[in-house]
Amino acid sequence: MSKERYIAAKEKWAEKQKARGVTARATPSRDRLPPGQKLTTGFPVLDLGIQPKIPLAEWRLKLDGLVEEPVALTWTELNALPQVQDVSDFHCVTTWSKYDCRWGGVAFTTLYERVRPKPEARFVYFTSYDGYSTNVALEHCLDDDVLIATSFEGEPVSREHGGPARVIIPKLYAWKGAKFVSGITFLAEDKLGFWEVRGYSNTADPWTEDRYA
Repeated sequence: MSKERYIAAKEKWAEKQKARGVTARATPSRDRLPPGQKLTTGFPVLDLGIQPKIPLAEWRLKLDGLVEEPVALTWTELNALPQVQDVSDFHCVTTWSKYDCRWGGVAFTTLYERVRPKPEARFVYFTSYDGYSTNVALEHCLDDDVLIATSFEGEPVSREHGGPARVIIPKLYAWKGAKFVSGITFLAEDKLGFWEVRGYSNTADPWTEDRYA
């Protein structure tokens, strides 16, 4: 499916869900499985129809914006930073969830400490090698389970799942975790990302089923 057809299909699906009355809940669910989700043991692949192949020698992760020390990390430099392992659940807005995903990589907080954001930085804008973007409040990125993942279940993150590096933010719907990540920009004001400007929720909380704006 082409990028344009995929986007059109996702927008149509979102409109149908809104027409069904799927709206954010006032009271968060206390269940492990968020409302409206179905558990899967597989790992469906959803992207923009583009799976860029980036040679590791050319790969860079640029961190800039309202920071004291902007940097463009090479693959070697990223992997020389302290590494973490985290097991978390994965919730896709298209109503499937996968339990106990084991990711490895660099904690977002490590990158935060590396570039030292300025006090006015309150939002993070992620960009990707496939043209994707998404935005997240900085406070959500500082949770201890947020990371730039380079491995999944002990193996390098595959290209179809966003490798060589992707963002994982387990407490939000998975579209907030950019695949093929290439840039992290710290901002004072919020800036809507790819799906957010197309009607998806800005906050993306699975437990209140906050899928759409």
